[in-house]
Amino acid sequence: MVVKVIDASALVASIFLEQEAGLIDGRTAGAELAAPARLGFEMANACRTKLQRNPGVRDVLLTQFRSYLAMSVNIHEIDLLATLLLAEQFDLTAYDASYLWLACELDAELVTLDRRLARAAARLSQT
Repeated sequence: MVVKVIDASALVASIFLEQEAGLIDGRTAGAELAAPARLGFEMANACRTKLQRNPGVRDVLLTQFRSYLAMSVNIHEIDLLATLLLAEQFDLTAYDASYLWLACELDAELVTLDRRLARAAARLSQT
């Protein structure tokens, strides 16, 4: 099975049915998903922000968040030194670089909506 690393920007779009959901779902269909251990916190924080901004759809948002909790995403620990070096090399946050490091480690495609992170992944794959 093909493994793909998914970042929070992409997974939030998919789970909360944002405009890019179809694109992300198409890119991840049939793949085994992987992410750094921090993904759960990012997803919970994204849901919290959506709850604050849209209190009228609280039940819908919580149902969507529960669908994330039911998903199968393989969670991985990250090499922090290697992540730091990637962050420095590509001028990324360490948070974003953790997804890049994992994609490199697993030799997997990185699925992201973050343009800066996507450019770094493309540059890294050319080397």
